[in-house]
Amino acid sequence: MKQVFKKITAVLMAFVVLFSTMSFTISEHFCGDLLVDSALFSKAESCGMEMQTSPIEDCTIKKDNCCSDVIIQFEGQSELKIDVIKLNYEQHFFVASFIYTYVNLFEGLDKNIVPFKDYSPPLLVRDIHVLDEVYLI
Repeated sequence: MKQVFKKITAVLMAFVVLFSTMSFTISEHFCGDLLVDSALFSKAESCGMEMQTSPIEDCTIKKDNCCSDVIIQFEGQSELKIDVIKLNYEQHFFVASFIYTYVNLFEGLDKNIVPFKDYSPPLLVRDIHVLDEVYLI
């Protein structure tokens, strides 16, 4: 049981390190208020309604583009700093003894030992409470 718990904890910690250092991008293309396409790790495809430049230079009519692109970028952690705690001898001794006693505290609790399971209860010859007229209320 203890080994399984250690393996599960190790796998979970590996995933935490992996996902904390991973960065990714979500790209979304909107046409007006309608979401047309969204993509993970790449550029979203357009709907084909983008404004094209007018060949006439003297055109004074300007129309706003109804399409918009939204890019959400999640930056991962690029540098991992390993903190090394420097303990003196007394602190190291205390931590080691605390961990040792805590681990061994629950070692024998998985067995349920009943010392009288092989013995039958004594036979009742007389009911002593009724005989002595002692009634439990």
